[in-house]
Amino acid sequence: MSRFFWICLGGAAGTGLRYLLSGWALQILGTGLPWGTLAVNVLGSFFIGAVMHVGLTTQLISPTLRLALTTGVLGGFTTYSSFNYETLQLFQEGAWRMGLVNVTVMLLGCLVAGAAGLGTARLALGH
Repeated sequence: MSRFFWICLGGAAGTGLRYLLSGWALQILGTGLPWGTLAVNVLGSFFIGAVMHVGLTTQLISPTLRLALTTGVLGGFTTYSSFNYETLQLFQEGAWRMGLVNVTVMLLGCLVAGAAGLGTARLALGH
């Protein structure tokens, strides 16, 4: 039951962080692309790569904390469903080019960020 509580608490924190970052990105970068969704998914991909590596190769992060951070915080923080909806909206509005740009940037950005998070964790730990 304790693990469940920490995952739920982490999810609430991640959701709040997503809301704040998405709003900030909208104010700063505008509405040309769904920048907030891109930002949370790229950052989330980076951090899940780093947290999973540290959590699975060291004892610095307990299994409960790893689950609270990945399933909870990062699960609440990242948002595929918003990415999906926003991309479909772009397509429905006839903005095919922007929709394809959004898919490409999201996919490549998240893959690169995930690899960077994994690499950063490996470098920091020396393995």
